[in-house]
Amino acid sequence: MADPLTLDEVDAFMRRFKLLLVGMAALFGVPLLIYVFYLDRRLDSFEDSLRYRPPDEVEEYLSNTSANSLPAHPVQGQVVYVPAYSHIYHDDGAPYLLTITLSVRNTSLDREITVKSVRYFDTKGQELKSYLTKPLRLPALATTEFLVERDDASGGSGANFLVEWVAQDEVTEPIIEAVMIDTKGQQGISFARSGRPVREIIPEKDVRDESKGVSPVSDEDDSR
Repeated sequence: MADPLTLDEVDAFMRRFKLLLVGMAALFGVPLLIYVFYLDRRLDSFEDSLRYRPPDEVEEYLSNTSANSLPAHPVQGQVVYVPAYSHIYHDDGAPYLLTITLSVRNTSLDREITVKSVRYFDTKGQELKSYLTKPLRLPALATTEFLVERDDASGGSGANFLVEWVAQDEVTEPIIEAVMIDTKGQQGISFARSGRPVREIIPEKDVRDESKGVSPVSDEDDSR
């Protein structure tokens, strides 16, 4: 029968056991800490690579380039077809009603345009509504909008607008688009469709003389 361990022997064993644990922790823990530190640095480097940075300026190119030489398609008038959707289909073909906003944006920096007509058509090509009773003057960089309410489903999934505009002089093409949107609870849907010119117009006379009652887009325009 083995002799019982003395207190000194137990203390020596416990010291050796603790040293063994410390050694094992150092053996496995230090490489693990190094690996974690490496991953953290890699993550910081990756996030830094995705961080927004302002574009580099090319001063020599900009100083030698005239704004007049930038490409553009100057026109004096167009008829623009804009696709729109008063509803789309979902699930087993059930209609999903949408609100439509038609946006007409004058992109000219210094010239106004005149919106002569905005007409709304349904899926079968039948005209449903004419939004203007007289031409609408749109100053440089101004925007005007026309609304088809959500409950007005008469246009259908193939609705469209025809927008006719003219200008006294050649201008850059306006941006004309339809934005469809609807929200239910915490869910929603929205998308936009851009217009496409289907006819180019060359006015035969000053468009501002065409009608004595040209409606401005805002009261501030009356002073121009």
